[in-house]
Amino acid sequence: MSGSSHGNQRNYSQDEHDRGRSLGPAYDQQRSLGGGDPKGLTTGITAIDKYLKLIPPAPDFCWSNCTGRKKAVCIGINYIGQRDELKGCVNDARHVRNYLMQYHGFKKSDILLLTDDGRGIEPTRKNMLDAMHWLVRKAKMHDSLVFHYSGHGGQKPDDTGKEADGMDEGVFPIIFPVDYKRAGDIIDDELYIQLVQPLAAGCRLTAVFDSCHSGTVLDLPYLHSAHGRLRGLKHISKRCQHRNAPHADVISLSACKDDETSADTFHGGVAVGAMSYYILIIRFGELEENPKQTYDDLLAHLRHILVPKYNQKAQLGGSHPLVCRLSHFLLVSDDVHNKNRT
Repeated sequence: MSGSSHGNQRNYSQDEHDRGRSLGPAYDQQRSLGGGDPKGLTTGITAIDKYLKLIPPAPDFCWSNCTGRKKAVCIGINYIGQRDELKGCVNDARHVRNYLMQYHGFKKSDILLLTDDGRGIEPTRKNMLDAMHWLVRKAKMHDSLVFHYSGHGGQKPDDTGKEADGMDEGVFPIIFPVDYKRAGDIIDDELYIQLVQPLAAGCRLTAVFDSCHSGTVLDLPYLHSAHGRLRGLKHISKRCQHRNAPHADVISLSACKDDETSADTFHGGVAVGAMSYYILIIRFGELEENPKQTYDDLLAHLRHILVPKYNQKAQLGGSHPLVCRLSHFLLVSDDVHNKNRT
């Protein structure tokens, strides 16, 4: 399978593929996020160094206690019969749906499953956008929404020049519906407008993107590196810098940085996405031992596994700088909600 020609590539075995789309020379652009943290960046999430510039949180922001309605959209696209067919994406979507029903009390009727194997809603561009609209429609404070996407991801040139500093040329992340060749891709701005912008304060959205080049695909204002470190303005898009922080309680987990690929692989003879698989494995292992494991803990675990095996660094984004301290996955509330309101 041919992936995009970006940095940090690895050589896959015949049973492994990356989840990037090669869109030709005009699209094969590398996105550099810089070589380390800004001077003075602090490790402690509650003590933000004066050298780190951040967008102020929304004044009416509040954490969700996740006691309201639960809804989810799970999308898995293998691109069956297409040139860059994947194997594990449909399985990912079903695994996440089953996890939500078994461990978090989601009803089957409150989960939309979009897959291209003929057993779910066809994940066309229109159906994906309609599913996003369904997910956020009438969402209120303390509702819990989950959006999971497993499929191809890529990067596209930004002709406006408004993307993040430090790139070779302006690009932005995109995802690919099953009919992208005819109907087009879905860019990060559309994802933000569809999934984040309509949400009320105190509504929780957890979004997971198991696709290549997905680090900032939801275009959120706060990006965390390893061990809870916040990254400054230079690591987020110009468009994100020029809009206010979201009112809602939004968390995004991405399989890799914007300039990396994510692996489609096999475990126990079953085709899966590396990140989707290990998120659930980590969570299953911690349910009894540490039920209040934080997103910071999850990110560290994911990187410990994914970096040496697949050379991909999972990314954590949020609508508030304290998202690392929240218990994961996906709906557990804890004292952070009361102690750290801003």
